Parts: sequence; C-alpha cells; structure tokens
Amino acid sequence: MTHRARRNDREGFLGTPVDVPDRDAVPGRGELLEFLGLTVAAGAFVLFVLRPEFPEGLAHALAARAAVFAG
Repeated sequence: MTHRARRNDREGFLGTPVDVPDRDAVPGRGELLEFLGLTVAAGAFVLFVLRPEFPEGLAHALAARAAVFAG
C-alpha cells in the first residue's frame, strides 16, 4: 500500500494569521463577543417580557429627545 503525504496548506504560508483558514486573528475574541451579544439580547428579551411598559417609555423618551433637537 502506498502512503501518500497529505498536503498541509499552512506549511510555508507567508500571509498574515487572518489569511489562514480556520484561524482567528485574536484567539477567543469571537467567542467572547458572541457571548456578550447573546447576553445583551437575552437581557433585552427578559426586560420586554417582564416590563411591557418599558417599550412605551423608551419610545416616549426618544420622541421627547428628538423634539428637543428638532425644535
């Protein structure tokens, strides 16, 4: 049986770490940002479910602030 060596695309690669497939430029940063984003989204969902008056108050505050800037 003939053994064929697999070609390693990363050997001799002269590009930046961003150009290497399946490799993050900053290891672990993507997972942290994803976790923070999911935490904010879950917190907003819980806030809107537990406090249904919050969206109305937010819309009123934004409208009042826009009226101050417009007039």
